[in-house]
Amino acid sequence: MNRETPAPHFADDEVTLMDIVRRVRRGVAVTLGLTLIGGAVAAAGYWMAGRMDTTTSTMRVVFSFPGFEKGQYPDGSHFQPDDLRAPEIVAEALKRKGFDGEVANQSRIRSALTIEGIIPDSVVRERDRLRTVGQPIRTYVPDEYLVTLALPRSYALGVRDRELLLNEIVSVYQENFVRTYVALPLNFGKAFETLATADYFDYDLVLRRESQNIDDFLTQITGTARSYRSPRTNLSFSDLLKESALFTEIQMNEVLGLIRREGLSRDRKLAMVKMDYYLKTLSDEEAKALEDEKVVRELLQQAQEKQQSYALGIKSQAGNPKPDTTVTVDQGLVDSLLANDSYNFLVHRALDASLNTRRIQAEKAVLQERRASMEAFLKSDLADKADSLGQFQKSYEELKVTYQRLIEDIRKTYEDYQRQQFGDAIRISMQAQTGSFFRRLVMAGIAGAFLGAVLGLGLSLVRTESNRHA
Repeated sequence: MNRETPAPHFADDEVTLMDIVRRVRRGVAVTLGLTLIGGAVAAAGYWMAGRMDTTTSTMRVVFSFPGFEKGQYPDGSHFQPDDLRAPEIVAEALKRKGFDGEVANQSRIRSALTIEGIIPDSVVRERDRLRTVGQPIRTYVPDEYLVTLALPRSYALGVRDRELLLNEIVSVYQENFVRTYVALPLNFGKAFETLATADYFDYDLVLRRESQNIDDFLTQITGTARSYRSPRTNLSFSDLLKESALFTEIQMNEVLGLIRREGLSRDRKLAMVKMDYYLKTLSDEEAKALEDEKVVRELLQQAQEKQQSYALGIKSQAGNPKPDTTVTVDQGLVDSLLANDSYNFLVHRALDASLNTRRIQAEKAVLQERRASMEAFLKSDLADKADSLGQFQKSYEELKVTYQRLIEDIRKTYEDYQRQQFGDAIRISMQAQTGSFFRRLVMAGIAGAFLGAVLGLGLSLVRTESNRHA
């Protein structure tokens, strides 16, 4: 019977841990050399290729203002994260930092800017759970965004300049937000700038409209900030409303009364022409308003007759109950509800039309009275009224000072209130940071050194084994 002859066993074929250590020690020079060469080559290669590498600067911005959860600005307009990198925002930021403001540069910066919403993992898990069970998923609007500026390392802006530019972009956006939603409108409190070129006849129209606008504004804001008191002015909006009433009743009426009593005008004939044209305009508006009111009243009368007929129809049906127990929607009831809604709508329209007609008629009557008063002064000479003009100028200057003080109080109080409401509307949650190129260079060198060391160890083991067998 043939048996297989076992392979010869040599003790020298066994490799122990001490043999490996001894072989590594013998090739340590080669290993160190390759380690240094690998690190140097990798670092040099990364340095040369790094000229085209992209350097990324990032920061985080949080938005929080009324209506944001619906994706809207405070005035109801649509919110878009890309508003942060609007052309005018980037251009203003470049201008303030003294950087090149050419169109091409602005386009390059805008294309390098990205704004991405940060969605927490908990929100993702909750939406996945709702999607799994088949429940509707509501639109999620992130409140924190990652703003990234990615430019080549060879770009003209240094690392610190890129971070400053990001901060300035957010700063400009914040200022625009404050100017739009916190500060008063630019045309608010500009009545006396209009009066500088107006005739005395126009003072009544301008000042009364300005007083009405101030009262409407303060009345509206008082409803939402009834208990607020400004730390700078120590005034509430209710106090400002009372101050506005005193301004109108005392000083403004004094100035307008002097104009009316003395028939003051820089050119009375021109004032008469303006009043005649204004009366013609009011007459046209009155005719249109009367026609609208007539149409609405006719429709209201027809709707009232139909509503009565529907009510009689429902009563007659209610007196004849049907044996069928099936629940059905009665067509007469539906028609009655629709007629009732139409009737209510027409009632409101009729009221609005009537009020508009009465307003035009009242304004027309006042203007006719003023025209008659001005016509009585046409033959008198304004130069003979030096004392009246002096008294008017004195009252006018006092009125102007009081008006400016009132507007300044309103402006400060309103801005304090809005800053309290929108103090955290836009804030930076993480300052601008830029990834270090030298850190990546060191990491590349370490990776190259590691590969060189591995190669050196492998060559040391292979060469030592080859020499031993030889």
